[in-house]
Amino acid sequence: MDDFDVGARLKALRVQAGLSQRQLANAAAVPHGQVSMIETNRSSPSVASLRKILGGMNLSMSEFFEPESDDSEQVFFEARELSDLTSLLFGAKQAKIALKQVGNARAHGLQILSERYEPGADTGETMLSHAASEGGIVLSGELEVTVGDKRQVLKAGDSYLFDSRAPHRFRNLSDRPAAVISACTPPYL
Repeated sequence: MDDFDVGARLKALRVQAGLSQRQLANAAAVPHGQVSMIETNRSSPSVASLRKILGGMNLSMSEFFEPESDDSEQVFFEARELSDLTSLLFGAKQAKIALKQVGNARAHGLQILSERYEPGADTGETMLSHAASEGGIVLSGELEVTVGDKRQVLKAGDSYLFDSRAPHRFRNLSDRPAAVISACTPPYL
């Protein structure tokens, strides 16, 4: 993923969609200059910024980074066939959170993830929020889940389900890894 050219990929998709930089910026509700800076690789977008820009073309993060993946007819997946979204979202330096997706989430309108949170892992101080519903089950370890003004530490066997438009955050405050299986519809990443 280190040699992936984000700017060239964004430009190719924008041109394929028949959009000017300004049209894409307007559709994504971002400054025109931001699209230009990313396409020329003068700026590296944050996950939130890239997600917002891709939303202007109705594309997911996994479609952006894995354009050749067409497994919509596939029914069963071996562990090695899961799409690793970790480096797409957190970069190679970030090894505290691992996210692996089952199949083609967009084709099915459902994103299923195998998630692993190392001790100290945190989705970030900026709370996540997107138009979807999501839920999950903690398989092992402990995970603090914050949704709006509600916060709880979930242990193995505990679960969550909420409207993803509510600001939310996931953190592992313990000294051992936490494993979660989650689902989100419509897909977010």
